[in-house]
Amino acid sequence: MAPDRPEQRLLHEAFLWNVERDGSAEALRVGGESISYGRLHERALRLAGGLLFHGPGTAGEPLRVGVLGARSEDAYAGLLAALYTGAAVVPLNPAFPPERLRHMIGAASLDGLIVDDKGMSLLPELADALDGVPVVHRPTVPALDEPLPSFPGDIAYILFTSGSSGRPKGVPVRHSNVVAYLRQIRARYGFTCDDVFSQTFDLTFDLAMFDIFAGWGAGGTVVSVPPHVYVSLPDFVARHGITVWFSTPNMISLVRRGRGLERGSMPGLRWSLFCGEALLVQDAARWQEAAPNSRLENLYGPTELTISCSVHRFDPERSARLAVNDIVPIGAVHPRLPYLLLGAEQDGDGTGELCVTGEQMFSGYLDRADDAGRFLDHEGRRWYRTGDLVRRVDGGELAYLGRADHQVKIGGFRVELAEVESGLRRLPGVRDAAAVAVDGRLVAFLVGDERPVPVLMKELGSFFPRYLIPRHYEYLDDLPLNANRKTDRPELTARARALLSS
Repeated sequence: MAPDRPEQRLLHEAFLWNVERDGSAEALRVGGESISYGRLHERALRLAGGLLFHGPGTAGEPLRVGVLGARSEDAYAGLLAALYTGAAVVPLNPAFPPERLRHMIGAASLDGLIVDDKGMSLLPELADALDGVPVVHRPTVPALDEPLPSFPGDIAYILFTSGSSGRPKGVPVRHSNVVAYLRQIRARYGFTCDDVFSQTFDLTFDLAMFDIFAGWGAGGTVVSVPPHVYVSLPDFVARHGITVWFSTPNMISLVRRGRGLERGSMPGLRWSLFCGEALLVQDAARWQEAAPNSRLENLYGPTELTISCSVHRFDPERSARLAVNDIVPIGAVHPRLPYLLLGAEQDGDGTGELCVTGEQMFSGYLDRADDAGRFLDHEGRRWYRTGDLVRRVDGGELAYLGRADHQVKIGGFRVELAEVESGLRRLPGVRDAAAVAVDGRLVAFLVGDERPVPVLMKELGSFFPRYLIPRHYEYLDDLPLNANRKTDRPELTARARALLSS
């Protein structure tokens, strides 16, 4: 008989409970292989034994263990293994350039590194950064008997986000932060052991923690989704019995180009969740038609607020009415997270920078110098400044307007790039669009049927003032995406500079 489920205090405790409940149940499906809870647990214990055998770090200090792997069994087991030793997990993506990996390894001060076969092949290029760091690949030493104790205030994982200085910023997230988030998720979605979760995100992206630990916390199955299946996604979803889909909105356009969004093509989905970028109303509507039995939600939140902090339930009519620049609202902030809109009083229309505090907020960056300008002290509390501009809309929800740092000055006028992109997407034949500003000039990147620039500018002029109309255009097969499947704006900015200098 399975034990009574205790209150979760640590990130990995729900996984352990499901090992006890039914170790033969399927925890993971990756590369066509089915991996049970029991097998993954045993693999994690063996990797944890290897970590401790080769050196547990400085006595009295928490370990920080990197996992250099690419969605393999060893990479998933590595996440658990690090947690089993009481360490903070530091996921590392083998697809990242060696220079970036070296910086992440140094910034995290790793005490150990778990690698899969792909990660193992990169070790020669990382040798200087790993000097003195024990590396565990296929340990032959005894497995750890059982997970070592951890505490809610300990760091569960460290993720790196892009920094304005050009170097990644380390974000340490505590067990208490992520357990508070998972408590909110369980209450909202009611996931069960019958659910099958998509896993579209690389392990360095915090949204992957939703798939993995919400899935394992419910006793469900997590299915790693390889990129090549997007051209025939309905077949993949049906074959694997996926019931919970979670991805960035950019995936919708990839599926659409593969003619995968035919009406009713994914009837088995019961939840369709999107996060990480602005979700367009027309994309959400197309997905909803393809997955008519699912409830579609738009999640929002930076890594610093632990995965997501607000949510909007999509409704074709209401969401379109509340949308700003054709972007689905980000909805209501979670009940246990106080928020304020900085500058809303001065703006006058309920628009301001979203600031949030509460149990999901991290305590500060690994490098405390990165804290500068990211926090607000107000009414005796510390608030995280998201850098996102939002507006209050009917029903107490929030509409997303864009990044505060995506506001630019063009000819003395304040321009929101999201508004420019919304107008570009209205043009006939345009399937997707992005805009950047370089030296006070707007550059538009379009995906779709190529048409003459004067025609585009004339059509934009029918609803835009002159200062909102880009003078420079480039057609692309697809908008470039970064490792987290978000639009790669630094890449577009570099292309824009090259275009303007040619």
